[in-house]
Amino acid sequence: MLLFVPALVMLISMASLAISCTEQEKSSLLQFVAELSQDDGLAASWQNATDCCKWEGIACNSDRSVTGVFLASRSLQGHISTTLGNLTSLQRLNLSYNSLTGYLPHELVSSSSLIVLDVSFNQLTGQLQELRSSVSDLPIQVLNISSNFFSGEFPSTIWGPMKNLVVLNASNNSFTGQMPTHFCINSPSFMVLDLSYNQFSESIPPVLGSCSMLRVLKVGHNKLSGGLPDELFNATSLELLSFPNNDVQGILDDAHIARLRNLVILDLGKNKLNGKIPDSIGQLKRLQEIHLDYNNISGELPSTLSDCPNLVTINLKSNNLSGDLAKVNFSTLHNLKTLDLLYNNFTGTVPESIYSCRNLVALRLSGNNLGGQLSPRIGNLKSLTFLSLGQNNFTNITNTLHILKRSRNLTTLLIGFSFMHETMPDDESIDGFENLQVLSLSGCSLLGQIPHWLSKLTNLELLLLNNNQLTGTIPDWISTLNFLFYLDISNNSLTGEIPTTLTEMPMLKSEKTAAPLDPRVFELPIYVDISLQYRMVNAFPKVLNLGNNDLTGMIPPEIGLLKELLSLNVSSNKLHGDIPQSICKLTNLLVLELSRNHLTGTIPSALSDLHFLSKFDVSFNDLEGPVPTTGQFSTFANSSFTGNPKLCGPMLNHNCSSAEAVPVSIVDEKLCGSKVIFTISFGVFFGVGVLYDQIVVSRYFG
Repeated sequence: MLLFVPALVMLISMASLAISCTEQEKSSLLQFVAELSQDDGLAASWQNATDCCKWEGIACNSDRSVTGVFLASRSLQGHISTTLGNLTSLQRLNLSYNSLTGYLPHELVSSSSLIVLDVSFNQLTGQLQELRSSVSDLPIQVLNISSNFFSGEFPSTIWGPMKNLVVLNASNNSFTGQMPTHFCINSPSFMVLDLSYNQFSESIPPVLGSCSMLRVLKVGHNKLSGGLPDELFNATSLELLSFPNNDVQGILDDAHIARLRNLVILDLGKNKLNGKIPDSIGQLKRLQEIHLDYNNISGELPSTLSDCPNLVTINLKSNNLSGDLAKVNFSTLHNLKTLDLLYNNFTGTVPESIYSCRNLVALRLSGNNLGGQLSPRIGNLKSLTFLSLGQNNFTNITNTLHILKRSRNLTTLLIGFSFMHETMPDDESIDGFENLQVLSLSGCSLLGQIPHWLSKLTNLELLLLNNNQLTGTIPDWISTLNFLFYLDISNNSLTGEIPTTLTEMPMLKSEKTAAPLDPRVFELPIYVDISLQYRMVNAFPKVLNLGNNDLTGMIPPEIGLLKELLSLNVSSNKLHGDIPQSICKLTNLLVLELSRNHLTGTIPSALSDLHFLSKFDVSFNDLEGPVPTTGQFSTFANSSFTGNPKLCGPMLNHNCSSAEAVPVSIVDEKLCGSKVIFTISFGVFFGVGVLYDQIVVSRYFG
């Protein structure tokens, strides 16, 4: 028994040695953490345990060697230590979604053990280094360096040793030169290449067709030119072919497209392709998405599209397509969710077969030459949430609204610039639309008044009735639409005074008391202008546009209650009286349009406290006295004040006399104070300030 005790002690001692990682690995990991400027508490956590195999984020094999380091999304800062290269059994390293800086250590790229290296979504910089000539047959299969700040050209020698490479993701960096292709020859199992969002130039390399196993090829948002090389279509295993936002030219060859029988997603949008959509598209039975938007493609839609039963998305907007849509039998496309044919030259009526696409969520036919009346069968589209039919030749708006009110899931309805010169229906039987958030009836030259049935749209957030011929007064009930924050009723013939109830709109009064804006994404982006689009409702600015009507009376002083306003436009009316001092409370204001009225008095000097004001116009009124010269006023052009002969100031031809140069009044100081709280992000400032013309005076919502 006495002999057994020391033997038992020895076994326990050996067992304890077997469950502990080596001192070298422990030291290498601790050194990695020590070189970080922010380690998310890892150093303290790791030092409390002697066995690094038990440390958070560390994995070991049965031999107690470190095989995995998984520290994604840990808010790590600093550079990546070269000591990680000392982990000779390390197979998987994931440092993605941190804030790591500096270069990518050569020791990791040339590791003789790493299979997966993921440093995506960091702030790494520099160029990829050449591999030493002595390095050969690296085991790495997945290399993800996307979403960093890498630059320069890909070194050609980096691919030779990577004979096992399967996935390369270098997207969202600043790489230049010709896109790399050596892996097509050196790596027989290569399957995924993502080089999108870089600055690669020159033509598409034909050698890509040698990647016989290639399934995913994404090189969008670069500077590629030339045509699609014939050899590319030798890569018949391709499931995703994506080259959007380049300068690719030429036509889609019928025979070439037919070879890509495995294609699931085809995205060649925003290029310079011309010719027709090939009939062979119908042979791609697995095709789910086709994006050929923003090209110069012409001709009719091939009837063979109906032979692609798995289609989910058809995006052909902004081309020169023409003909009758009825030539395509949409009823076979049972999986279709999105059909976007915006800005083409289609004629005829909306084909009846579209109403058989029961899974359709978004339908956009705006900007064509379609006509006739909408069919009641559109009610079959129970999943429809986004409908855009504007800029066509449709008729009978009353019948259209009665039909669409049964589409209970509609959240976005854009039917402006059609139904020309008809009368706005004021039929109380128009109800439904309980989920509608965005409604555009602009640009139709509609007669009549603002209808009362709109007051039933209790979820409405954006309402556009601009560019019509509406008469009557602005109804008081607008303030009862608790979620409304974008109202454009400009360019009509509305009369009467600006109702004070308009200054009670909850979403424009206080961010604290108003309900939160809906964060949902539009099924399709809404285009205010061809260069400006919105994907979410809450990305729109808070706007009140009453310009170019026949409104009379004074600007109500209660206007100062609308503290969330970013744009206020009451220009081209018949308003009189002073500019209300209370406007200086609108400290978020970016746009203030008061031109072409009969306003009198002085420009309140306290308006210079509107530090975000990027557009200001009081031209063609009867204002007098000095123009403020401080704050944003020093940036406004003379045209903002022209047509007011009694105004004076250094930016005008009329200099102020000593009697006219009145100092800031005590009233102004009390109203606005001397300090302004900055509560608006740069993103909104850029979107509304710099792009004012597109947002505020846009002529089309699509």
